[in-house]
Parts: sequence; structure tokens; C-alpha cells
Amino acid sequence: MTDAAAPRRLRVLAAMSGGVDSAVAAARAAEAGHDVTGVHLALSENPKSFRTGARGCCTIEDSHDARRAADVIGIPFYVWDLAERFREDVVEDFVAEYEAGRTPNPCLRCNEKIKFAALLDKALALGFDAVCTGHYAQVILREDGSRELHRAADMAKDQSYVLGVLDDRQLAHALFPLGDTPTTKSEIREEAARRGLFVAKKPDSHDICFIADGDTQGFLAKRLGAAEGPIVDESGEVLGTHDGAYGFTIGQRKGLRIGNPAADGKPRYVLDISPVDNTVTVGPAASLDVTALTAICPRWCGRPPESGPANYTAQLRAHGGETEVSAEVVDDTLRVTFTEPVRGVAPGQAVVLYDGTRVVGSATIATTTRRPAPAATAPQQAG
Repeated sequence: MTDAAAPRRLRVLAAMSGGVDSAVAAARAAEAGHDVTGVHLALSENPKSFRTGARGCCTIEDSHDARRAADVIGIPFYVWDLAERFREDVVEDFVAEYEAGRTPNPCLRCNEKIKFAALLDKALALGFDAVCTGHYAQVILREDGSRELHRAADMAKDQSYVLGVLDDRQLAHALFPLGDTPTTKSEIREEAARRGLFVAKKPDSHDICFIADGDTQGFLAKRLGAAEGPIVDESGEVLGTHDGAYGFTIGQRKGLRIGNPAADGKPRYVLDISPVDNTVTVGPAASLDVTALTAICPRWCGRPPESGPANYTAQLRAHGGETEVSAEVVDDTLRVTFTEPVRGVAPGQAVVLYDGTRVVGSATIATTTRRPAPAATAPQQAG
């Protein structure tokens, strides 16, 4: 919701994580004349836990940082406990997806289920007009009254990928004050310092917020237990063993624990994860080339795409680039064909379609079609 989309004074609920982006977003919303209330979401199973380095965003320290920022801005502040909802909709989904051999994106799920569902529903019930966050993206109001989600003015900080799950109703109540100004992160920190916000020098959170130490495999192992299985090549030859297929993702290169090198001396990558027989298949990088995919549960940011195939660009990772595609919806399944093969595409990830800077929508990758790897040539013998 840009200024053009919000000419009147709004009652805004600002989600304040305790970081610099959400603090500056709340300050800008207040400065724009809106009636802003800050809220910190208590999402951790252990709310008394403390921050580990720069990881996470759900600790008791973060709630204190958010409160101090709200005091400086001069807005009311509350802490809302959504830990149970977060555990059910985000954490348990994350574990179940890995157990099924897929690679989820918990940030998309949190935006879909928590910040713009549970939080937004509660905000609207209390009479608020919009939820404000520190995401870098833009909501544009069209002349016909519909809204579009667009990339941030600064592509280097764009976060529209993790917002691609928002529908028209959610966009109508979303406010992203950082998205329409091309400012660097250092400039955001300078702005926070000018405003007297203590979080100006606070490190950014990264990785998965509910895995504070960054050890995803260890986190999954505690919940799913050890389950030894084989690591095989494309011919089925056993190359090694693993402690749980859930600890791998398509395209992974490190941590494979394969003793014998490939015949060509090149690295091997995870090609397939089979939870049924607990097998991880590895092979050369060329075998990762994907030419097409199908994706389920599409969600459209505003108006849905026209019927029939159309050309778009697609983004497959939060920090990935764009690639040209042709896509169409058939029986509520999104079918995407890549102009050029791409690598490391994993079921469970999100594919987000763009028309220029406009986010068309998002869907969850179900299957991929790979380009056949070139046949290995037999070594020539000297005559």
C-alpha cells in the first residue's frame, strides 16, 4: 500500500521483530501521519531464550529491542503470543516437508499463515486498517481499485519472493514503507540512528528464525530421529550411508560423506531424495538440469493470469535470480517450462512468477522434468 493507495489516516498495526527494518518501517508509517501501534510476535517455543549471534528473531532480547524502538517512536506497544499457531503452521509443516523429501521455505509459510493471516485477522477484528512490516516490496493501487504486488525499488533488497503467497485481500491491508525508496541497508541504518533507534547497529537476522544455531540437520534429527540409509549413484551403486534422508536437499554438494571420488574426478550433487526407501541419489551437476516443472496450490497476487500459456520470468529461491519461462494453469496446477535449463530445483520450494516487476503469484513445486544427462564417453585407448 503506497501513499497513493492510502490517502487517509490509517490505523496501522506495525509488526516489530526487534530488527532495524521493522523499526524504521514503523517510524515511517507514524511519520506519514498514520495511527500506529507496534506489536512483537512471540513465536518461539521458549520465549525466554536468548539470541545466538545474529541468528533468529524470536528471542526475549528481540522483544525488548522492539519495545525500546516503539518507545522512541512514541507509539503503543504490545507482545502477542502466536507461538502455538507458529508451531503448527510453520515449524511442523517445515519438519513434515523435509520428512517427505521436499525442501520448504518457512518464510513464505510464515507470511502466508502468520503475518498476513493470523496477525492480519486479529488486527482487522480489533479495528486496524493495515499491517505494516519491514519487507522490501511495493503494493500499487490501480485505477480500477485492484492492487498489485511489485518488486522493491531497490532490487538488491527486494523481498517480493517471500510475499508471493499474498492474495488480493491481504494486499489490500498490507503496508510496506521501505519498498518504494531506493535506499541501501547502510542508509536505513543511518536513518535509524538519526531517529534515535537503538537497533541501528543491530546485526541482521538470517537463516531460519526458529533454528537459532543454524544447524538445520541437527534440528530435524532431534524431531525425526536417526534413520540410516544408503547414498547411491544413478546406476544404484552404494557409495556411502547417511543418518537420515531428511538432512539433504536437491543440489546439495557438501556433507555427502562419500569416500570414493567420481570416475571423472568432478563433484557429485544430490539428485533425488526418496523417503519411501530412505535413499539419497547423487550424480554429476549436469543431471540437475531442469527443463520444466509442475506446481500446486497456486496463489495469485491480485488478478489471476489469463488463460493459456504466457511468458513470464520466474524466481525459484529467495536470493536467486530470474529466469525466462512459459507458464499456464491447467486444472489448478501451474505448468512451467524454462527457456533455458536451471539447476537445483527442489520439490517443496516455491516458484514465483513475475510480469516485469509485478508479482503474478506463487505455487509450490511438486515435480520437475530433467534434461537427460549426456552419456559418458568411454576413454580412448592408445593404439
